Amino acid sequence: MPTRIVVFLLALTALTACAEGQPPEPLPLAQIRLPPGFAIEVLARVPSARGMALGRSTLFVGTRAEGKVYAIPLQDGRAGTPRVVAEGLLEPVGVAFRDGDLYVSAVSRIWRLPKIESRLDAPPRPELVTDRYPTERHHGWKFIAFGPDGALYVPVGAPCNICEPDPERYANITRLDVKTGRIEVVARGVRNSVGFDWHPQTRELWFTDNGRDWMGDDLPPDELNRLARPGQHFGYPYCHGDTIRDPDFGAKRRCAEFTPPVQNLGPHVAALGMRFYTGTQFPPAYRGAVFIAEHGSWNRSRKIGYRVSLVRLEGNRAVAYEDFATGWLQGEAVWGRPADVQVAPDGALLVSDDHAGAVYRIRYTKAAQ
Repeated sequence: MPTRIVVFLLALTALTACAEGQPPEPLPLAQIRLPPGFAIEVLARVPSARGMALGRSTLFVGTRAEGKVYAIPLQDGRAGTPRVVAEGLLEPVGVAFRDGDLYVSAVSRIWRLPKIESRLDAPPRPELVTDRYPTERHHGWKFIAFGPDGALYVPVGAPCNICEPDPERYANITRLDVKTGRIEVVARGVRNSVGFDWHPQTRELWFTDNGRDWMGDDLPPDELNRLARPGQHFGYPYCHGDTIRDPDFGAKRRCAEFTPPVQNLGPHVAALGMRFYTGTQFPPAYRGAVFIAEHGSWNRSRKIGYRVSLVRLEGNRAVAYEDFATGWLQGEAVWGRPADVQVAPDGALLVSDDHAGAVYRIRYTKAAQ
């Protein structure tokens, strides 16, 4: 049987087993390629795993297709059995933890599960924080995270592939005061960000952004961006990357008017979750670097992405963009799609995979030294 068919059947069997509550088949982790000294293992099996957030002793995982939110107890580097703490929600991709409460995005709504870690066996009913976000489901699922200022940051994607939407409602990143419900736009011209983090020294917001479709295999790039001050515009729908004018809207504005990316990423790689590496387990060369989950292309003649990439920085300048973990794509056959990354308390890198239904742990073993 051809290799790509075998890989497909392995992934399909694992997903079916998860859906039916049966023990899933092992994933082909031997196919994952990492730098010397690193190892990967499955931390937990979670169907449709997307956004991740760490509590005090729990990893919370949102989903898109499942409509559920999972909690994975963590103790001494080991994971307990995942349990459902919310269900029946609309694409609850994003999760964020603060002051004992879990916040969950569900397209137009943000929900809160109070004091969740003490109630994993009998989760509370979600409390509505706000329902003031747009209801469109095209780019409507949302990664969310709390910033250093205590506000919840919530992106709103464009309700289309390429259009000129209301900039106060769409194609932006907002800041939500969870106590008052006040929403403020902090970044504009952002087509669809599904991952962001704050620089550990400057506290500036950095985020990924997905480029538009149907400009060919190699255009435009996805982007890694930096918000130096609130209100900056990052080009959508007029300009992509540094200098690529949009064929439909580019005549209206010059690319020089907008904030360019820190790093152009691969075209159509679907860059989603990103995190600065703030741990100490990995070698010093990785400290302060940006890890990015590249979910993978869907409208390219040859697939690209399906990996975890790495952007090395000197100050605010990108000096390298390279592969870190690859192998979920075998030829043109796909068995996994990284969706988010999270630095664990012990310095390992956690990676969610909504296609294979898993959360992986990548550790530095020092075995190559």
